[in-house]
Amino acid sequence: MLETIPVRADEQFSLPRVTDFLTAAGVRGFDPSRLEVEQFPAGHSNLTYLLHAGDWEAVLRRPPLGPVAPRAHDMTREFHILERLHPVFPLAPRPLVLCEDLDVIGVPFYVMERRRGVVLDQEFPPDWQADENLHRAISESLVRVLVNLHAVDWRSAGLDAVGRPDGYMQRQVSGWIERYQRSRTADVQDVESLSAWLLDNLPESPPATVIHNDYKLNNVLLDPTDPRRIVAVLDWEMATVGDPLSDLASLLVYWTEPGESEMMGGLKAVTGEPGFATRAEILEMYAAWSGRDVSRLDWYLGFAYFKIGVICQQIYYRWFKGQTHDERFSGHGAVAANLIHRAAHVAGLRAPSV
Repeated sequence: MLETIPVRADEQFSLPRVTDFLTAAGVRGFDPSRLEVEQFPAGHSNLTYLLHAGDWEAVLRRPPLGPVAPRAHDMTREFHILERLHPVFPLAPRPLVLCEDLDVIGVPFYVMERRRGVVLDQEFPPDWQADENLHRAISESLVRVLVNLHAVDWRSAGLDAVGRPDGYMQRQVSGWIERYQRSRTADVQDVESLSAWLLDNLPESPPATVIHNDYKLNNVLLDPTDPRRIVAVLDWEMATVGDPLSDLASLLVYWTEPGESEMMGGLKAVTGEPGFATRAEILEMYAAWSGRDVSRLDWYLGFAYFKIGVICQQIYYRWFKGQTHDERFSGHGAVAANLIHRAAHVAGLRAPSV
C-alpha cells in the first residue's frame, strides 16, 4: 500500500492559504514557494496530510468532513496535549503550530513534525522478512512503551488540565452510550442490556495516568532499520488523564490471535502471525512491568469492544448521511454491530457466535 496518495477530491484545502499561514507563523525551514501536499490514506477519523516544500516536511491534521460529535476531533486540545507530552514522552511527535482561524481551511488544524517508520496493520509490507523472534520483540516493545506512557508524571508535565480522573470510567461509559444513540441507524440486539451491565458493574479504577485511548500496533511507527524499536506513537486525539486499564483493554481488543481473522467484522491485524505474543502474554507482561492489578480486566474488555463499536458506528453514520463518500466506511455499520455482540459475549450476556 502506498504511504501517501493524491488528496481526495472532497478532502482538499487551499494551499495558498496554508502557505500564507505557515509563513506568517514563522515555521522554521518552511519554503513558501514550494509547498506541495499529499494525503495519508489510512485512518478512519481525522484527516492527515503530508506537507513538503523542498527538504522540509511536516504533517497537517484536521477534523473529518461533516458534523462531528461534541468535543470530538478537537485540534486545539490535541495540539496542547502534544505540546506538553512531547518533552517528557518523546515518542509523541513534536507539534509545530496550531491554526484556529477558520478563514484558512474552514476548520481548526495543526501541523506537527513528520516521523518516518514502518506501520504494521492488516498485512505485512511487501519486503517484510517474517521472523518469530522479531515478532515477539515487537510485542514486548509495544507493551513496554505503554507501561512507560502510564509512568509519565502527568502533573509535572502540565497535563492536569486535560482530563478529570475522578469518575473517569463512569463518564466514559455514559458518554459512549450517548454517542451510540446519537449515531444510531438501526436496532442492534444487546445494546440496552450491555449498557446496563457496563453501568452496574463499574470497577474501582487504579490511580490515574496519561492514557492514549487508542493504543494499538498500527498507531505506532517501527524503526525501519530495527523494527524491534518504536520510533513514534501516533493519533493522540483521544488522549487524556484517566484509567490505564482502559488503554490495556483497547490494545487487547485490537490484538488478533491465530484463527480470528473474522473477529471484529473482518478487521484483523498481523498479530495473528507466528511469534507475536498472545493476549494472555501481553496481559502478563503489562501486569509484571507496571505492577497493576488486572483482575477486573473482563469488564474493561467488554467496554473496549463496545467503545470501538460506537466509533465504527459514528464513522458509518457519516457515510450513511452522505457526509463522507469514502467507500471504506460503507461496511462499518456491520462491524459496529459485530463488536457490540462481542462485548455482550464478554459480559456474559450473549452466547459465543458459532
